[in-house]
Amino acid sequence: MEHPQYNQAIHGPYEFFPVGDFALEDGGVLRDVRLAYATFGALNANRDNAVLITTWYGGTSKIIETAFIGAGRALDPARWFIIVVNQLGNGLSSSPLGAAERGDGYSRLRIGDDVSAQHRLITQKFGISRLALVCGGSMGAQQTYEWAVRYPHMVARAAPFCGTSRTTDYNRLMVGRFIDAITSDPAWNQGRYASSTEVQAGLRRHARQLAITGFSSEFYRQRLWRGLGFTRIEEFVEQYLEAFLVTADPNVLLCMAGKWQRADVSRGFGGDLGIALGRITAKTLVMPIDEDLLFPPADCEAERRLIPGAELRILHSPWGHLACSGSDPDWMKQFDRHVDELLASPA
Repeated sequence: MEHPQYNQAIHGPYEFFPVGDFALEDGGVLRDVRLAYATFGALNANRDNAVLITTWYGGTSKIIETAFIGAGRALDPARWFIIVVNQLGNGLSSSPLGAAERGDGYSRLRIGDDVSAQHRLITQKFGISRLALVCGGSMGAQQTYEWAVRYPHMVARAAPFCGTSRTTDYNRLMVGRFIDAITSDPAWNQGRYASSTEVQAGLRRHARQLAITGFSSEFYRQRLWRGLGFTRIEEFVEQYLEAFLVTADPNVLLCMAGKWQRADVSRGFGGDLGIALGRITAKTLVMPIDEDLLFPPADCEAERRLIPGAELRILHSPWGHLACSGSDPDWMKQFDRHVDELLASPA
């Protein structure tokens, strides 16, 4: 099914890697799976300058490019071969767009499925045996941790930011409210809507919940939304957040939210997070945001202590969690400084 939000005109350019029929960790098979990805820079002769960036909830390769990649940045394509992979279910890679594919296994997708598919892309398409860096924020951090645990020999450095390796109970409850906002709209109709435009009430409720959890109380106290050109807070919520989410496909958002809720690198290790994170051999920087309501620094620090040799770098932003989308230039400078240091260090 085609959707006006997910195309090359808005999120391109990107290419497709054919994964084919794909067996899911929780059972079932997705047919004819494709990963949408974008690359920047050139792979060197030794194939040792590759950086993998994973996407977050609602994010795409274009958003990652705009926020993190550029000349003079830590992720400079003149130095690094940068691969940005769109997670399964985000609208660009194989996704449950509309009702037709809703029941075709997408509700069983896990972060581990993303990483298994990405591993095929990295090894089969590019012949890369070791990544100089894997990094990602929020749901991208979940994928980064999964990479470092699942394929420790392939990840030289890891930089998970604004996210955890296992979704906390607190976080799971908040994401559950995102899901409820959409599915409580009668027009959602168990995912069998004729058009995503029918589910406007649910998508708007979701946007207003994200307005609370995605930003910080300090963001609103300082009225930082005025810097985006808005004169009223209602105008900011309607034109900044609602305008973004009401164009999304509800089943796409629900697919990603389900993966977010169930993220857990320890599931293959008897639920022992210490054993799972203890497998990481990558030089690791854990980078939470001090005002993040979704992934508070204390949650990230608790995991950091389980990773051999990992360092905690708390980045400051009154924007809260959504600073990681590139909206706060001061946060981006901090990110670049730490990642540049990480990339310059031996691993």
